[in-house]
Amino acid sequence: MVFSSLEFIYLFLPPVLIGFLVLRHLKLESAIIWWLIATSVGFYAWWSPIHVVLLIGSVLVNYALHRSLMRNRNKTVLVIGIIGNLSLLGFFKYADFAIQNLTFALGWELTSLGIVLPLAISFFTFQQISFLLDTWSSKITACDFKRYVLFVTFFPQLIAGPIVLQKDTIPQFQLAVFRNRLWLNLMAGSTLFIIGLFKKIVLADGIAPVANAVFAAADGGQSISTEAAWLGTLAYSFQIYFDFSGYCDMALGLARLFGIRLPINFNSPYKALSISDFWKRWHITLSRFLRDYLYIPLGGNRSGYLGQHGNLMITMLLGGLWHGAGWNFIIWGGLHGAYLIINHTWRAAVAQFNLGVKLPLVVTTFLSWGITMLAIMLAWVFFRAETFGGAWMVAEALVGLQDIQIVQTTTDLVPDVSFTEFLLALMILIVTCLPNSIELVRNYQPVIGTLRELKDTTLGISKFAWRPSPKWGVTACVAGSVALIQLYRLNDLTEFIYFNF
Repeated sequence: MVFSSLEFIYLFLPPVLIGFLVLRHLKLESAIIWWLIATSVGFYAWWSPIHVVLLIGSVLVNYALHRSLMRNRNKTVLVIGIIGNLSLLGFFKYADFAIQNLTFALGWELTSLGIVLPLAISFFTFQQISFLLDTWSSKITACDFKRYVLFVTFFPQLIAGPIVLQKDTIPQFQLAVFRNRLWLNLMAGSTLFIIGLFKKIVLADGIAPVANAVFAAADGGQSISTEAAWLGTLAYSFQIYFDFSGYCDMALGLARLFGIRLPINFNSPYKALSISDFWKRWHITLSRFLRDYLYIPLGGNRSGYLGQHGNLMITMLLGGLWHGAGWNFIIWGGLHGAYLIINHTWRAAVAQFNLGVKLPLVVTTFLSWGITMLAIMLAWVFFRAETFGGAWMVAEALVGLQDIQIVQTTTDLVPDVSFTEFLLALMILIVTCLPNSIELVRNYQPVIGTLRELKDTTLGISKFAWRPSPKWGVTACVAGSVALIQLYRLNDLTEFIYFNF
């Protein structure tokens, strides 16, 4: 079930919220937790009832492993748990990919298994691995069964994150949190949900046809014009930005309706001035997981110059592979690994050899931002294209190396070029000049923590600060109405891009 679907908005969310409010009024803590578990499992079952067995089975086995580790910190149990989780993920997500590559490389006649990828398996697998590791390292003193199940299945973060750790949500599953500041939670949560819905339906889905047309042509072997390649690349860059940003806002808003705060997962990544800055802003919880549970255990920056960069590349390659079973995701991860190595090497060289160039701050800021954005967009080409040939064709067209004899004209792929250019220019202004949703609601703690990572880099941010007021209520109603009207007009419901991972 998609957050931006009419079924979710009209049929699922209202009864779930009403049931919560009734149990909250009766002060029934355990009943609230079990109600949220039952509705979350129903939310998951809407997509495929048979895969609920896999989800519940995974939860039961991992909780049993947790209890075993609580009784006796046996490393063998930990290893079995990690291998079991990764094996489950590997089978469902990568078995057919491995068969295809073996068939190609060795000429074997192997038949694909035709496995259907279980929804959210990457997310609930990583969460449960982190839980076992935290149990092993004595970061967990106690956790009852119902809170563990809700930790894994809580529907606002179940399908596409954020990847929450046990310390993020389990301590919040108590009556005092559920009953705290009801009207503020409802208003702040609704506002975040509406902002996310607007981003998804109006902005992301509004620009998606341009990206789809350009990349479909390239994947089909058609040579495209340089203008079309840039329009398609920019369109996808903003489609995935507003798609994922919209999902993160909606997840935060939905959790807040029940008094729960989730960790920050998206913080204006297109304002980044370097690749390392980008990864502190994009899918923050995935970056945290990869850093704490992969990069640092590999040796991190304690392994010398070559070792550190090797660890960094391994982490990013596996991070790319986590997004999907395809070489395009591996190439995307490899590009970002290379970017980070260049970033760190340049910083070290500047510090050691005093290579800083005396330029006005506005010039260095613009150059840093421009170079970072070009690198990010080039990587998105390989992330989006369904074939390597299609990605390479778009990359060649970006620099004018396509076959001009058979090139597709821009208007063949993008009928209204002027409007598309205007829309893209507007999106650039939105992502670079306006405060993001978390900055808007920052005075009311929209995420876990004190938001020290948020800096007032946006001009006039205080003027945009959200507060429970008639003005903001009207603004939210208008934005929500526009999103719903557009939702009614859509021919096909589009899933969030990260639902596929």
